[in-house]
Amino acid sequence: MVFPADGEPVAREQDALDLIGDAGYQGARWAAVPVERFAPEFFVLRTRLAGDVIQKFVQYGVGLAVVGDISEHIEASTALRDFVRECNRGTQTWFVADLAELGERLK
Repeated sequence: MVFPADGEPVAREQDALDLIGDAGYQGARWAAVPVERFAPEFFVLRTRLAGDVIQKFVQYGVGLAVVGDISEHIEASTALRDFVRECNRGTQTWFVADLAELGERLK
């Protein structure tokens, strides 16, 4: 399920649960969420927001694709760069540049 960029921001665990519920209702196995939907704290790992949000997606068996350019965030944080690299090696959470890249990964 592809979410629009102009929806409610993902700023707490409940926001993740709302996305998971919407995706599940539609029968989606993946939720593609634009970068613009994430609160800035998501990209600051010490806030634990990214970990908490991703954990909810894992618990409910819905893949999470963070879609868009996060280069500014990665340039500011070595820890985030490493986190993104590890996520992209897995099968549950991906950080992708656009929907075309997500489509290729889902093949």
